[in-house]
Order: sequence, then structure tokens, then C-alpha cells
Amino acid sequence: MTNKNMWMVRAGENARLFNEFKNNNVVAIGWNDVGDLSKVSTPEEIKRIVREKYPEYKLGKLNITAGQLIKFRFKFKKGDYVVTYDPESRIYLAGEINTDYRYNPKLLEYFHIRQVKWLGEVSRDLLSTSTKNTLGAISTLFELSESAEEEILQVLEKKKEIPEGIESAEEEMETIKEDMIGKAHEFIKDKILALNWEEMEELVAAFLRGMGYKTMVTPKGADRGRDIYASPDGLGLEDPRIIVEVKHRSGQVGGKEMRSFIGGLRQGTKGLYVSTGGFSKDAKYEAERSNIPVTLIDLDVLAKLITQYYDNFDVEGKKLIPLIKIYWPV
Repeated sequence: MTNKNMWMVRAGENARLFNEFKNNNVVAIGWNDVGDLSKVSTPEEIKRIVREKYPEYKLGKLNITAGQLIKFRFKFKKGDYVVTYDPESRIYLAGEINTDYRYNPKLLEYFHIRQVKWLGEVSRDLLSTSTKNTLGAISTLFELSESAEEEILQVLEKKKEIPEGIESAEEEMETIKEDMIGKAHEFIKDKILALNWEEMEELVAAFLRGMGYKTMVTPKGADRGRDIYASPDGLGLEDPRIIVEVKHRSGQVGGKEMRSFIGGLRQGTKGLYVSTGGFSKDAKYEAERSNIPVTLIDLDVLAKLITQYYDNFDVEGKKLIPLIKIYWPV
């Protein structure tokens, strides 16, 4: 195994710069407004420049942009391997970085440059599912795993035998689909955690409305918490009448809090406790032994429910967690 890193650098949207990368023996990234980074000595300075040049970016996008520039400026090394991809031909172009960082506003529409000695092309069809999956990440640039790097180099050196009949196209697609679903699920959880406590309660009310209930969110109390009441008619006159408690924090809900919640329930109602920090063992025990039905929803279950009922969300709910539907071949 080589001790060199291997990096993916995407050739712009839809790989429109693939041929320019190939013909000019370079890889490049944008964010041209940050200017020449050759004299920038620390990652912190790049973060500051990005904040100054892109004040319209939200925090998440600022961090991603700075991270990409920091990797390209400081993490890429002469001698490291690099690949870029052309989806039209399903070809990866692989090469070796042979210069330090350069800033060139005249060569391409992207000004941040690394010169490359291209070593050859690798057909996507010759790679294993796990390597294809690794190469499918959406970032502008990222480091490949050691196994993916080794496999690409073996194909380049014609040392890898092409497997026959080991993995069908259906099995490959299923593996990739499962991975994509898993990643999407984690991204949805990240979105939920980014909400403030008030938005969180509105989100819980939204998914209950998506399930067919009408909801009422009570005014905030002294503890800055707000209960949600849900029922078929919205007035609590029809069963089931659901009393909802929402805790949006990193810590678990404990047994004492669960007992307090259950103590406020009355016969004829059902309890729903939502906690993004999860529940302690004692809290789960108290819910299980309660005479009044109590359902516990942690962050993972909440994300699954949102996905399941998202098509039924109203406009207010979809604004809190904007999602798009992706169609997958079957």
C-alpha cells in the first residue's frame, strides 16, 4: 500500500471542465473571490477570508467552503494521487499532483490550481460496489479510502482481475440505495438538531398533522417548554386525545421527568414524549409500566416518522425541514 493520499476533485457541475482538466494537466476549484491563497499560512486565515468574501453564506455553507479550500491549499501534497470523473463516459481520470498550490486567473474559470501528471483512465465498470459508492460522495473534493485508492491503482497497473458474476447489477444498486438512504437519514437528523426549541415543537405538531390529527400548541410556560395537544377534532372532544411533551436538548430524559409527565396525564388521554436527546433506562421503564399509554420518540424515530409522513406535511411543516423526493430505479 502506498503512503500517498488519493483525492477526488470534481470538474465542476456535470463535469463540464473534465476535458479542460485533462488537456491542461490540472485539477482546480472555484471560490475565486477569496483570491490568491499562496501566501496564506494558516487554515484560520482562510476561514476569515471566506467569511469576508461570502457574507451571504450561512454557517454550514461557510464551513464547507472553507474546509474545501483548506484541503486544496494545505492538505494536498506533491506526489499525492488525484482523480476526477466524467459521468458521460463513466471514466475516472487518475493522476499524480506535481506542483504546490497555484493561483491562475487566466487558465480556467476556476482559479485555484494544482498541476497534475495524468497516469491513465479507469472505467467505473471495473470497480467494486464499495469503491463506486465511495466515489459517489457529492463534495467538490474529498479524500478516498485506502481500499478505494488501492483498487484504482491496481486497475491502472492492470493488476486487478475483472471479477465475473460475483455481483449482479441489482445487488450493486441495492447496496448503493441502502447507503444513500442511510446518509439521507443522518442528514435529516442533522437538520432536526439545527432547529431551535420553538421550531422543534412546531415540527412535532407538523408531523402529527401529517398523520391526520389536528393540533394545538400551548403558550410557553415558565420552563420555556410548550405542550402540544392533538386529537381528531383539535378540541380534545374526540378520541384519541394525545398530550405531547417535547424536549430538544443533548441530554437524555430521566426517570424523574418521565414520572412528572405521566403524573399529569388523565384517564382517557394518551402520552407522547419526544426527546432529541433520547431516554434513560429509568425513563423507558416508567413509560412501560404506566397505566396510561405513553409512546417515546427519540431523534432516530422522529426522523423516520418525518420521512414516512412528509408528503402529508402542510406548508408550515415543510418550511421547517425542506426535503426533496429522489426517484430510484427498481
